[in-house]
Amino acid sequence: MAFFRSVSALSRLRSRLGEQSSLANSVRWLQTQTSTNADLYSELKELIPEHQERVKKLKKDHGNVELGKITVDMVLGGMRGMTALVWLGSLVDPDEGIRFRNMTIPDCQKTLPGAFPGGEPLPEAVLWLLLTGKIPSKAQVDSLAQELRTRATIPDYAYKAIDALPVSAHPMTQFTTGVMALQVQSEFQKAYEGGIPKARYWEPTYEDSMNLIARLPSIAAYIYRRKYKDGKIIPLDESLDYGANYAHMLGFDDPEMLEFMRLYVSIHSDHEGGNVSSHTAHLVASPLSDPYLAFAAALNGLAGPLHGLANQEVLRWIRSLVAEFGTPHISTEQLSDYIHKTLNSGKVVPGYGHGVLRKTDPRYTCQREFALKHLPDDPLFQLVSKIKEVVPPILTKLGKVKNPWPNVDAHSGVLLNYYGLTEENYYTVLFGVARSIGIGPQLIWDRALGMPLERPKSVTLEKLEGLCGKSS
Repeated sequence: MAFFRSVSALSRLRSRLGEQSSLANSVRWLQTQTSTNADLYSELKELIPEHQERVKKLKKDHGNVELGKITVDMVLGGMRGMTALVWLGSLVDPDEGIRFRNMTIPDCQKTLPGAFPGGEPLPEAVLWLLLTGKIPSKAQVDSLAQELRTRATIPDYAYKAIDALPVSAHPMTQFTTGVMALQVQSEFQKAYEGGIPKARYWEPTYEDSMNLIARLPSIAAYIYRRKYKDGKIIPLDESLDYGANYAHMLGFDDPEMLEFMRLYVSIHSDHEGGNVSSHTAHLVASPLSDPYLAFAAALNGLAGPLHGLANQEVLRWIRSLVAEFGTPHISTEQLSDYIHKTLNSGKVVPGYGHGVLRKTDPRYTCQREFALKHLPDDPLFQLVSKIKEVVPPILTKLGKVKNPWPNVDAHSGVLLNYYGLTEENYYTVLFGVARSIGIGPQLIWDRALGMPLERPKSVTLEKLEGLCGKSS
């Protein structure tokens, strides 16, 4: 789809919604505007000038405002707690967890359109929200779903690039290869080489990001079918939404699995900008690498055991626990002994702790609520529930972690396993597909707001020691 479009003149921005007293105590998303433009591109184009002025004002009027001190612990500790990025789509609150454009996960479940009344939020609705900060109507979401289906055609050479790898290659290696193959069609690269003005960089970035988001489920499903099934491609279903189509192309058509995939993709879409995959995408895109290159780099970060690979480690740990006792019906004492055994061996209990959160991850909670509704008697779900009761007190007593509570990875594997997706090495690919819905919008905004090349300052150990000596 060409990025040169004919659009109507900019209309005035709508006023923010007034508070609704009946929900004032429980929902804070009321300040979020409601979308009225028919298509996402028009909605975004209308918003960009306002945001550009906000950035100019911040730089002009508040450019010298200090946001905090940088300590040696931060420099040597992975820059934890260091405010250094602007990320429009989401913010992680230590106590409440992720907020998508100031909406908590329960807010999104109450407000964003689902496939049916009362259903989980559609990923297309989350994409619209993250990109615009506005709540879409069902009609707008349906239109966006159709647009993504239209964009989802995969060139043959992308499949051939994946086929050049051995089937034994890790799914994430195959996934990154597929994304890099898609880069051949980058609209941004073509536009940049053609001399597009800087003020319009966001337009081809929009095209690349939307095309990438649209095509990832087909690439990801092909990898799953190639590695674990018969290798036959299951074509996209024109009647299904993004999350349901992904599950369908994987080979799952149970309505509950389709609904869980909608939830999974939505809650894994974004987690502010400081996590490895999101920050990597932002960093790699800052020298004007196109969204394909940036997202491929993000996937390589996501593949690390301390980031996206953690979800497969959880299910492996639970399976080893069951194998140890020969049954998922394990007593609290047995579970406690196994947890101590894990910790004493120098390992961690996967799925527990988080770099920012200090309470149970709400992404864990919503998955638990889904399981309570659909599979309350599943033995592995019941074991996960027991693990949640036993692990935090043990970790708290040891005093080695700031957050002993379960994160998003502690639950997803058991749900996927229940619906038949048992190949845990593939789980990070699911995470990668979902994360595109958060990364894509930010890359568009980075170009719209003229975000510069990222270039932080580094120091040697000797320089750091010298700085410490001066302060003592």
